[in-house]
Amino acid sequence: MDKYGLIGKSLSHSFSKSFFEHFFVENQIKASFQNFELNAINEVGKVFEQNLKGCCVTIPYKEQIIPFLDQLSDEANEIGAVNVIRFDGIKKIGHNSDAFGFQQSIKPFLTNKHERAIVLGTGGASKAVTYVLRKIGIDVIFVTRNPLSDKEFSYADVNENMISACKLIVNCTPLGTFPNVNDKIELPYQFLGEEHLVVDLIYNPEKTPFLKTAELNGATILNGSSMLKHQALKAWEVWNN
Repeated sequence: MDKYGLIGKSLSHSFSKSFFEHFFVENQIKASFQNFELNAINEVGKVFEQNLKGCCVTIPYKEQIIPFLDQLSDEANEIGAVNVIRFDGIKKIGHNSDAFGFQQSIKPFLTNKHERAIVLGTGGASKAVTYVLRKIGIDVIFVTRNPLSDKEFSYADVNENMISACKLIVNCTPLGTFPNVNDKIELPYQFLGEEHLVVDLIYNPEKTPFLKTAELNGATILNGSSMLKHQALKAWEVWNN
């Protein structure tokens, strides 16, 4: 029986295990899927000893995992983050299916109004999102707790002009994820309108306070459930290609 898994720190919020277990049953595949919660990335060696065929990687290890791998796909190397590992003999090869998942999920919602985007967060998921947006010609500015460049702003910097100019806003932070479902990103939501598309990569809960408030102010909203399915199926393709 082939074995797969998910590497992360706190995985109570994750639906990956149930998604793949359902996928295995539905497609009559003899395989198992296990969660591997690590306190620190240097514990990953014990996961690599499990004789896995493949695994996914989630917050906060999508960048930290890279030095522990033998090789990266061209896309993962360009993005600078890994969320899928394929085991090829003794080689551990890092891939990124987040970019594919995000692009597939957002594609039906994009209009010619979405020329510029605000991306909340600068971690591994943010890197995949930014890779996709830039590839399709959308200019990106970042909002983060610790701005480090002229393209990065603090949450306190976000104002009416920024919100008005950027009709796409994507949350790539874990703020609002189960079990901390009341945590809310501080933004001037009152400047959102019906031309805005507001995306939260979180899928548990289905509607975070971030999305609820955006919706109340007239924006179109999208959570991360579609991205999860697309990136998971892409991961399966990577493992079994």
